[in-house]
Amino acid sequence: MMRNLRRAVRRSYRRTVDLSHPVRSPLGSAVVNCAVYVDGVRQKEDCPAEEALRRVRRLGEGAFVWIGLQEPTQEEFAGLAELFGLHRLAVQDAVTAHQRPKVVPYDDTLFSVFKTCRYVEHEQLTATSEVVDTGELMVFTGTDFVITVRHGCHGSLGPLREELESERERLAKGPSAVLHAVADHVVDDYLAVIEAMQSDMDAVETAVFAENAGRGDAGRIYQLKRELLELKRAVAPLARPLQRLAGEEVPGIDPEVRPYFRDVTDHLLRTTEQIAAFDGLLDSILQAHLAQVTVAQNEDMRKITAWAAIVAVPTMVCGIYGMNFENMPELHWRYGYFMALGLMAVACFVIHRGFRRNGWL
Repeated sequence: MMRNLRRAVRRSYRRTVDLSHPVRSPLGSAVVNCAVYVDGVRQKEDCPAEEALRRVRRLGEGAFVWIGLQEPTQEEFAGLAELFGLHRLAVQDAVTAHQRPKVVPYDDTLFSVFKTCRYVEHEQLTATSEVVDTGELMVFTGTDFVITVRHGCHGSLGPLREELESERERLAKGPSAVLHAVADHVVDDYLAVIEAMQSDMDAVETAVFAENAGRGDAGRIYQLKRELLELKRAVAPLARPLQRLAGEEVPGIDPEVRPYFRDVTDHLLRTTEQIAAFDGLLDSILQAHLAQVTVAQNEDMRKITAWAAIVAVPTMVCGIYGMNFENMPELHWRYGYFMALGLMAVACFVIHRGFRRNGWL
């Protein structure tokens, strides 16, 4: 019941995306959006990238262009790369994806890579359930432009863009403010995934320590560990890049924005600690499960051994009197057959009672 309640709360607070909004409409081109901002205010007239850059450089200080792309091809990105003077290696990384989180300066341009994560809703955790879905988000920041490149089916920046547009003073700090907002958005999603995975942890722990625990829980535990490892691969490498943005003289980062990256670093540290705690807890749960399986197997073997000992008595008596020797005691006695049956029954009863008293049966 608590798990269903948590799922309902998460769904109620999930940010909805209206694809009809021009900021988030991915139809028709890799360019999702291209907008000019002057002193933190978005200009009403949207225009192509060439015109936007020309307008920004004509206006001078306080103006920048923010271009958002969704999984562009090499050909689609080539024109923007030439227009903004992006480094060839950074462009290649942005197009091919599958990069580790990093922050790399190229002359006057800063290239940042983030791993995005999303919790995959499921009714019940199984040995094949997908729990964490990952994507990638690349950010090019210069003195008067921001280019975001998104890979994956989630991690839309539409809501983030709207949030920034509602905070004029924050957006007026330029591309550095956008980079901080993107980093903060990505790390907040990590925290949301960790919080959502808590219900799966509780479900696995409850199932393992239940009285009627099954022996198939190992698959679910391993699956959850694999999904947690995927989240760790997205989170852990981001620590060093965020520390650089918060404490080092990175080109293109406004000194007034730099302290805000420390807050993002603290949130990332919380996520890393929680992942480590979950990993340790899963190890303990797995060890407990394996111990329970071993104990159950020992109990089964003890019962099998007890019944084998009980069956051994009539087997021995029948074996002796089945040898067909001519001179055997009570072989021709009238009541020998009934005595042998009674002896076997009494012996089996005594042995069975002894095993029951000792807890073997």
